[in-house]
Amino acid sequence: MSNEQNPYGEQRHGGALPPEATAPAPFRAAPSEEVTGRQRLRAGLWPPRVSRAQLIVALLLFVLGLGLAIQVRSNSDNSALRGARQEDLVRILDELDNRTERLEDEKQRLDDQRTELENSSDQAEEARKQTLEKERQLGILAGTVAAHGPGITLTISDPTGAVEADMLLDTIQELRAAGAEAIEINGVRVVANTYFSGDGGELRVDGRRIEAPYEFKVIGKPQDLEPALNIPGGVVQTLEKEQATAEVTRADDIVVDALRPAKQPDYARSSSR
Repeated sequence: MSNEQNPYGEQRHGGALPPEATAPAPFRAAPSEEVTGRQRLRAGLWPPRVSRAQLIVALLLFVLGLGLAIQVRSNSDNSALRGARQEDLVRILDELDNRTERLEDEKQRLDDQRTELENSSDQAEEARKQTLEKERQLGILAGTVAAHGPGITLTISDPTGAVEADMLLDTIQELRAAGAEAIEINGVRVVANTYFSGDGGELRVDGRRIEAPYEFKVIGKPQDLEPALNIPGGVVQTLEKEQATAEVTRADDIVVDALRPAKQPDYARSSSR
């Protein structure tokens, strides 16, 4: 056999390489970096793997927390009554009972009127009497007729001119809520469309100027009217914060004789036939 030389200068004997030249080189593994505990922890936490059960639990916890927040807020709204004294709470409950009693009395009165109409032998005459009585009642509410009866006199002194129009309006609203049937303030009859305007010291009722002291003549049940003005946070306490004073006097007969002219409506007509 002839000797051959490969391109790398190696000689071949008989056209074949020696055994050691064809044997594969031994396998050597590449060096690997050691994984630390911190890297394993980071790999386990990120990216987060959230299951469906975990999402449901998170949603339930959110709803529970929202409900607790609403409950706490609701409880805080009643903090004024929670912090009130026992006698103040008793007074407020009495006021609510009195209002309920007035509504029950009104319901009973209407039921009695209906019974009288149904049982009267002369229904036409009975209806006429009730119509006249209703006209008198509406005249009192509209301020077109004078009225008298038990009630209170409320006198508000305002030496510093701090009483504003909204305070007098709040007083009227509180008296009406307590069952006032007729009100007069400094000679001006208070009706459904009465309004207050002006600044402290220069107040007006329905455009007519009034000056302190402001005197309210109120017809109604004194046992309901006076406590309504003295409830915690009510009219009397509000006025006292403004350096004004309010004096309430009960009376067996209050005369409200300031009148309003009867106004003929321009467009409204009775729908009765």
